[in-house]
Amino acid sequence: QVQLVESGGDLVQPGGSLRLSCAASGIIFSTSVMGWYRQAPGKQRELVATITYGRSTIYADSVKGRFTLSKDNTKNTVYLQMNSLKPEDTAVYYCTAGSGSAYYTPRYWGQGTQVTVSS
Repeated sequence: QVQLVESGGDLVQPGGSLRLSCAASGIIFSTSVMGWYRQAPGKQRELVATITYGRSTIYADSVKGRFTLSKDNTKNTVYLQMNSLKPEDTAVYYCTAGSGSAYYTPRYWGQGTQVTVSS
């Protein structure tokens, strides 16, 4: 059974930082492509970033230069470091596991973690 468990969501002021974690089980983590999506109220779901088994990363233009995605194969965990947060980053963030890189297709989803950026 595949499980993706996110943590780290919180309320943070604009300009602040957060680090989201996603612990995976039930998949071959070292060869999986992992991705983070987010969805804000009333908006379409957005692919934020992906990381391949070779640690190649792709970021949405909206977060490029501010977010960093990394992985620790010894802990089966991916980390999304979010800096210089803006109110428009407010959303539920979902960890996913899937395939593809340039054309990423998620197969498994976590339950989501809320990130709120507000003063």
